[in-house]
Amino acid sequence: MTPRIPPVQLFIDGQWRNASADRRLSVIDPSTEALIAEVADAGVQDGLDAVAAASRAAPAFARLPARERAEMLRRCFELMMRDKEYLAELISFENGKSLADARGEVAYAAEFFRWFSEEAVRLNGQMGTAPGGANRIMVQYQPIGVSVLITPWNFPAAMATRKMAPALAAGCTCVLKPASETPLTAFAMVALMAEAGVPNGVVNVVTTSEPGPVIDAMLADARVRKLSFTGSTQVGRTLLRSAAGQVISCSMELGGNAPFVVFDDADIDSAIDGAMIAKMRNGGEACTAANRFYVQRGVYGSFATKLAARMGAIKVGNGLDPATGCGPLITTKALNKVSDLVNDAVARGARVLAGGTRPQGKGYFYMPTVLADVPKDAKLLGEEIFGPVAPLVVFDTEAEAIAMANDTEYGLVAYVYTRDMAKGLRVSEQIESGMVALNRGLVSDPAAPFGGVKQSGLGREGAHEGILEFSEAKYIATNW
Repeated sequence: MTPRIPPVQLFIDGQWRNASADRRLSVIDPSTEALIAEVADAGVQDGLDAVAAASRAAPAFARLPARERAEMLRRCFELMMRDKEYLAELISFENGKSLADARGEVAYAAEFFRWFSEEAVRLNGQMGTAPGGANRIMVQYQPIGVSVLITPWNFPAAMATRKMAPALAAGCTCVLKPASETPLTAFAMVALMAEAGVPNGVVNVVTTSEPGPVIDAMLADARVRKLSFTGSTQVGRTLLRSAAGQVISCSMELGGNAPFVVFDDADIDSAIDGAMIAKMRNGGEACTAANRFYVQRGVYGSFATKLAARMGAIKVGNGLDPATGCGPLITTKALNKVSDLVNDAVARGARVLAGGTRPQGKGYFYMPTVLADVPKDAKLLGEEIFGPVAPLVVFDTEAEAIAMANDTEYGLVAYVYTRDMAKGLRVSEQIESGMVALNRGLVSDPAAPFGGVKQSGLGREGAHEGILEFSEAKYIATNW
């Protein structure tokens, strides 16, 4: 089963075109290490051409009635659902994730088009009177302008729609720069958007092996007024510095180090089910993945035994095989990082309850792994694992659990399991994260504000907050 390959050129001003230097970059199947396709490799001029196209299209698109933009986004949703199996297979092919995960991603990604088709007609202003009575206060929301959208490889459809949908709903035009590891999904998506009637120049797609120079050039262009980035905190810091030159509004969805806290009074079977979702969604390659498991002493042994059994039973294999539960990691570099983190933890005293090895043969595979008695100085407790590894740490008191959960520079999401809802809410309020899943293993929802605190990012995606990120509030003072 090999999915159809979409166009592999740049998409600028409604046209498929080669890169100006006619360069190509390779897309590799992480399950087999075989070449899938060679796609256009943009240079600086291509990036600026995409900005110019978005700028030309911006005035007319901003004037388009909200209802027309809404209907356009609704058609995008319908076309994604029409082609959901094709898109899932394409995601699995270039990303490696299991078909089950890829199908879930397509449904989630499409929902952003539907949600923001509804939000487009509800971007209401405000009317009031100044407290001193001097004037009326009128506030209206206008599109912020040309937006540069940078997305990662781990959710190539969902991260794109989570940015494009609110941008278009607000009346903005954009340039999408997808990850070079997974560009095919972006090309397939923009083809669907063109079919849905999105005007030329409103969405442009640029793939490049030189993201630094290309993005710097776009951010130095005065026509660009918004940057929305999902990726590592390290790269986010660099982009914030680049955006400072033109004082560009920035939304940053950065790294995570999610704690998964299990109290003695938790429903352990429910917690295990939640752990499998929170840890193994997308094979652990997610910023929302549970990264550190803190389990209270009374249930530590039973939780460890049950989690190891579930993790050890997962079938590892090619993502396109319907029986696969865990596909490969994205690259050799990612595989080596996960292996090194596990080896470091074991060298410091952690016990392997499941996995802990990389199988022989082609593909960037690592066995689902559970580590018990992980010492506090193990590297994998301080950084994102981004792989199928669950490190377990025991705790005794509620205060200890909160302190360990907050002992990180990140604050994207946390997971808490307890039957005592008062305790669950109390702990959720004290954990320093933008999102908390209480007795749930899945937190993401297009209707909810997604984002973190501390060095996990700036701003929110999804919900009504998502469209506000692409809007400017204009205040008009008047009397009558």
